[in-house]
Amino acid sequence: MDHVRPVPDGAPEGAPSGGDAARGDAAHLADLLRQAARGDEAAFAAFYDATSARAYGLALRVVRNPAHAEEVTQEAYLDAWRSSTRYDADRGSAAGWLLTIVHRKAVDRVRSVEAATARDETWNREAAPTDHDQTAETAHASLDAARVRGAVATLTDVQRQAVELTYFGGYTHTEVATLLDVPLGTAKTRIRDGLIRLRDLMGVAS
Repeated sequence: MDHVRPVPDGAPEGAPSGGDAARGDAAHLADLLRQAARGDEAAFAAFYDATSARAYGLALRVVRNPAHAEEVTQEAYLDAWRSSTRYDADRGSAAGWLLTIVHRKAVDRVRSVEAATARDETWNREAAPTDHDQTAETAHASLDAARVRGAVATLTDVQRQAVELTYFGGYTHTEVATLLDVPLGTAKTRIRDGLIRLRDLMGVAS
């Protein structure tokens, strides 16, 4: 069996089939699972009908997303079919064994989604344009003046002049361009390049 039993027409795949009324006691579910372990697809379909709503409900409570819950439920049943030979009735009920699989896969899905979200947020932060003025303010707030000036000393002459006039002299970009007798765009470029260099030298996060 390479797929779990499809749910009735009109129901979303992986959602409960409506057959999760108490179809039998724990012994009956265990017997169905033992039959499934011998390759009995009909027995596994009956096991699915008797437990699917509980499985889906648990998945939904953990992942809090219906589509993800459906996928988790399907994955759990596929895993249960493949590993049914490992079920041991002496160690717990068949329903409990199944729900353990569902819970594990649901937690894995939450972690996967959170990791993907974190990667996206990190990428967005790194891809966002650097606020160079904020970089300088952060450097001033977190590093002592001696270290900052030591790093400034490693800049090229034109970068150092622009940065010192702007952040130590208090001049605006337009005033720096006038003092250095360069176009405003050139002054901004020198300030930007100098701040990028400072950020890298001082380890200030962008």
